[in-house]
Amino acid sequence: MSRRRAIASIALAALCAAPAPAQEAARPRVVILTTGGTIASRVGAPMAAGDSLIQAVPELLDHADVRVEEFSRIGSSKMTPGHWLRLSQRVGELFRAEPELAGIVVTHGTDTMEETAFFLNLTVHDRRPVVLVGSMRSANEISADGPANLLNGVRVAVSRAAIGKGVLVVLNEDIGAARDIWKTSNRRVDTFRSPELGFIGLADPDTVLFYRQPLRPHTTASEFDVSGLDSLPRVEIAFDYTGSDGSTIDYLVSRAPDGIVVAGFAGGRMSAGAGRAVRSALDAGIPLVIASRVPGGRIVGDPLGDLPAIIARDLSPHKARILLMLALTHSQQVDEIQRIFDTY
Repeated sequence: MSRRRAIASIALAALCAAPAPAQEAARPRVVILTTGGTIASRVGAPMAAGDSLIQAVPELLDHADVRVEEFSRIGSSKMTPGHWLRLSQRVGELFRAEPELAGIVVTHGTDTMEETAFFLNLTVHDRRPVVLVGSMRSANEISADGPANLLNGVRVAVSRAAIGKGVLVVLNEDIGAARDIWKTSNRRVDTFRSPELGFIGLADPDTVLFYRQPLRPHTTASEFDVSGLDSLPRVEIAFDYTGSDGSTIDYLVSRAPDGIVVAGFAGGRMSAGAGRAVRSALDAGIPLVIASRVPGGRIVGDPLGDLPAIIARDLSPHKARILLMLALTHSQQVDEIQRIFDTY
């Protein structure tokens, strides 16, 4: 390790434990909330603590005054709606307590990153950047991508151009909007893509650039307030498939969920069995959303005719689930929930 890098590592460790000295006051301030995931993992070793993850990237000192807070230490496949609520509430607390805070970076596993990002996009009421970063390779793999993604996430979080863009996902030097981003590969470092609408910006080595603005309501324009909630409505997802008899949907109906999302074929079309079960669910008064399992394109029209189902339009089934959970905190009325889906 070079002398300069060793000094930077010591300085960053001090930053994690104590307030910055007065001479550093002009440096933008960023809180990094660590949740776990591959970015904190090492093959054959326990998941790293939040502060040790940050200390591995001393170059952060070139861009921000960093404070680290460990929110959790789990793989993102273990995330729950309860985690989403507490994370959103903590982000809100930090922004309210620190008006001078430039932004917040959340380190997160990639399995459910797009879901957490979308939830925060609809529930964090602040224009300042919230940036999710992760990695596809563990810290001790060759060419681990976590350090660069973390560094770029901090660079985006302190960029004034990122203000008002909603919650962002930064990996592989790409900047994605939370509503549009999809995980598309189990292994490749360019796993996150926005196949329909494209990335909104780039974290290039010399600067952070934005090329478009998300127009659907988010953050300060969102009508959802979860600050006082300790749980969310229970919404299930059922996938349609060739020859389905609809029994999966029937089973979910028997468990009396607060809502159901059905991932149908392209355009929201369904097998005969799923169509029959959907009609039974609607007769039982369960709010039900029709989504498409195809990762692209908007559902046009109403696949069920005049039946009172809610149409997800272009939202993926798992993001439609999140929006239905939040919509149900406002209303049980189909027309009102459809308005929400048409808006967001």
